[in-house]
Amino acid sequence: MIRTVFMLAFWALALPIVAVICMPYAFLTGNIMPLYRLGMWGAFTGVRLAGVRVKMIGLEKLDANATYIFMANHVSNIDPPLLLPIIPRRTSVMARHGLFKYPILGRAMRMGSLVPVDRGHREAGIAAVRAAEQVVNQGIHMTIFVEGGRSYDGKLMPFKKGPFYLAETCQVPVVPVTIAGTHHVMPKGRFAVKSGEVVVTFHEPIPTSQFGERSELMEKVRRTINDSLPEEYQSEPARQVR
Repeated sequence: MIRTVFMLAFWALALPIVAVICMPYAFLTGNIMPLYRLGMWGAFTGVRLAGVRVKMIGLEKLDANATYIFMANHVSNIDPPLLLPIIPRRTSVMARHGLFKYPILGRAMRMGSLVPVDRGHREAGIAAVRAAEQVVNQGIHMTIFVEGGRSYDGKLMPFKKGPFYLAETCQVPVVPVTIAGTHHVMPKGRFAVKSGEVVVTFHEPIPTSQFGERSELMEKVRRTINDSLPEEYQSEPARQVR
């Protein structure tokens, strides 16, 4: 619990500093990068203060000049502040549409090319995919937790189809990402963060042009993520499909 308090206190202190220094600069100049970099540094530092050790595998497989759609599993609230800062260059994500209604925050999120999404409506989901397509076409990565929510037991839930429609439309490589360890560190339903190691594995980029059917790409991504999870969290049906 003490580590969790340290993390939250750090974020509570850092957020006003970031807002006072970086937001006016971003609004005046249109340059979002100082705000982005400081925000990512603050997010990752908070995770480290909570006692979470992060081991990264496979970053060398990525082309520094390429644009990717990163698709990751999701079991914990700590996944985003852990994963996003270690993605090379700049990435966008899908964020709850209600956050965009706050004047200053919403403007900053739009400048950062974040994509609003309302998961309760199919039409809004389609609009989010189209907005994400525009982001990717600007050369900005998209990072998507492809299950659409957090898993209770650490095993993969069914994947959403939208991310694969996005990959098919944009024709950019997909990078499956396996996050292992956050189910121990902070499972769904628990507030406190436990110290421990989290392993983030960036797999070989998958060219979407290799797949004639969207379902084939989905199965490939699912197998890749699943097979790098600890054995007790691997999904048997996914392991049987080859």
